[in-house]
Parts: sequence; structure tokens; C-alpha cells
Amino acid sequence: MATIDILMPADQAEGTEATVGTWLKQVGDPVALHEPLVEITTDKVNMEVPAPAAGVLAEVCCAAGTRIEPGAVLGRVSTDAAAGVAAGGAPVGRAAAAAAAQRSTPAVMPSTTPPAAALGLTPAVRQLLKQHQLDAAQVPATGPGGRLTREDVLGYVEQRHLTDDSSVPGPAARQARPSRRVPHTPMRRSIATNMARSLAAAPHVTSVFEADMTAVLADREARKAATGAAPTVTAYLVRAVVAALGRVPEVNSRWHEDAVEIFEDINIGVGVATPDGGLIAPVIHGAQQMSLEAIHARLDDVTARARAGTLSQADVTGGTFTISNHGVSGSLLAAPIIIPQPQAAVLGVGALQRRPVVRVIDGVESIVIRPMVYVTLTLDHRVLDAQQSNAFMVACVAALEAPPA
Repeated sequence: MATIDILMPADQAEGTEATVGTWLKQVGDPVALHEPLVEITTDKVNMEVPAPAAGVLAEVCCAAGTRIEPGAVLGRVSTDAAAGVAAGGAPVGRAAAAAAAQRSTPAVMPSTTPPAAALGLTPAVRQLLKQHQLDAAQVPATGPGGRLTREDVLGYVEQRHLTDDSSVPGPAARQARPSRRVPHTPMRRSIATNMARSLAAAPHVTSVFEADMTAVLADREARKAATGAAPTVTAYLVRAVVAALGRVPEVNSRWHEDAVEIFEDINIGVGVATPDGGLIAPVIHGAQQMSLEAIHARLDDVTARARAGTLSQADVTGGTFTISNHGVSGSLLAAPIIIPQPQAAVLGVGALQRRPVVRVIDGVESIVIRPMVYVTLTLDHRVLDAQQSNAFMVACVAALEAPPA
């Protein structure tokens, strides 16, 4: 039997753990060239591994939940003519195709709700619904915008099992234990592992500054009046970080046992919350060469694709510094923010809040109301000391408070 290996891509981001999520095909199912076969989950991104050839899924080597390394053999596709698949990837015989579809599709009650794909469900959620013979309308959705998540489906399945189990005490007894266990997703498990590893490996120290955002907001209003559009505040933050890293390049670095590696390119990751409850940081590569408008366009693109779950591996690799804009959800201050290894530092930005501050106006100290934010730099103390940290923060705050060029 002629087979071709299904391989885990070798360009997995350094420091991440990859886990087999959900197989989208079963052994014996016909597959077309480049058709998605299995979903892989890391703390950075979810991705689908496509079929390397047309044929039949002959073997699954790594079951769901298996941790894998780059280049690992996930399974094998049979390309024999006896598999009943034509060169173009379509089944040769309709009877064979119908039989394969019947094997891979459990019986589901007819539904008047839109198909899963029309509801914006991820492949993993669609597979879970199929696996447990559920309709999407049955499961209460708690994700942003009413989106159904993996945790929603898993929690619903577990609660249904508890309710159906005759050994479970009656309703009165169940009220005494108002809790439920939600199994970890591979992404959440990987995030937890990497956060614990980073905190154990690097001594974390946090510096706290505050910035007056008057100039940024005024520039945004001026641009909006002139063109009808304005960059986001995050775009100004990226631009300010680029300016500060130009003044203190040691912050744009990583620790090695024999040296500190300082990067020429400034590749800034920006944390984005995903609908499934994860957090990823798509990277603005070569930010030092980009205008404010170009930074804004790139941010819009990667943020939209992060929330849609369509980022590529290249979008989340190669970062040299990260911004965590935790203020978008209302947080004023977070410390320490765990450094995404192997970077040397991460900038935290709190919520913009109008506060009374003292300013010297015409030589007189006056109390005025200004839009202020707390900004923090959490650093790897093996790489950086207070001198570099404070110099970076002074330059960053100055870039935010100066009238944009």
C-alpha cells in the first residue's frame, strides 16, 4: 500500500507546545488534496493541517490530546488506486463516496437552524457538535457576540451526563454542590504551561509610569476631521514603543546563557483576546520601518484574523517585544504581566481614565483634568536593570505625550 505521511509543520514557534486537537476525518474517509485533516492547537494559534495528497485516511498516529513536536508524523494517507479516489481528489464511485460519508457522519435529528458553518463556528466546535450528536441551537453560547465556544459544548455535555446519571442524587442534593468542571482546552493548557515556565525562568520586575494621552487623542480627532478615519490608540502605542526601543535597544533583546542577543528589527506582538477565551499576540514585523498609518492597517488586519481564528503561523512568530493593552477590558493596572519568553520585556497599558493632575500653566501650578493611562514595563531582570527600564519608559511616555509628527 502506497502511503504519504501527514507531518506536523516544522515552523512551529519557539517556546510553544503543540497538541493534536480534533481529527476532522476518520480512518477510511476519502480525502482531497489540501483538504483539512486535523486541527492543531498551541498557545499561539489554532491551525489545520491539510492532506498532502488525495486518497483515503489510512492511519491516525497521534490521537486527540497528544503533545507533538515539529515534524512529527500525525497520520498517513493511502494513495492506492484501490482507495477509490481519483487523481483530482474526488471519489471514483458514488457508492463508495456515499458509504464513506455514512461511516463518518453520525445520525443527527433534522434541524431548522442554520448549518454550523453559517453560525461562524470554528472547526473544533463543529467537530464536537458532530461527535456528541448535538445541534448548535441546543447549547447556550457564552462567547463574545453570542458565539459558541469549545468550553460551551464541553460544559453542556458534562452537565447532560450528570443529569442523565441515575447514580447522581436528586435536585435538592445537587443544589448543595453549585460547581462544574470544564475540561482544559489544549490552548489553555499550553498557555498555563508557558506562563509558569516564564515566571520560573526569568526574575520579573515591574516599573510603573503614567502617560498623558491628550496629544494622542487630539491627533486622532484632527485626522478624523481631515480624512474621516483615525488610527487606533494601540497604533500610537506601537509607534511610541518603536521610538523608545530606538533610544534603548537593549530592551529589544533576549537572554542566552553566554550573551544577550539584541535585535535590529523591531517586531512587536500585540495581545488579542480570542472568542474561545484564549489570548494570542500577532506580530507587527519590522515596525521600525512603518508609518503610523501602516501600523494601523496591519493591526486591523491581524486583529480581525485573530478573532476569526485565521492567523497563520508566520503571523505569531518572530516577536521581539510585546504590548498587552489590558485596559481595553477596564483594567487600570496589572503587574506583573508575564513575559512571553524568550523576549526580555512586555509593556502593559491600562484603561484611559480622565483624572485630576497638577500642571504648570503660565508659571502657575494648576489642577486640570487630563486623559491618563498607567503604563508598566515588566522586564527580565537577568537582561535589564532599572537604568535601562526607566530610560525606556521615559522615552515611551515622551513619545505618547509629544505632538505626533
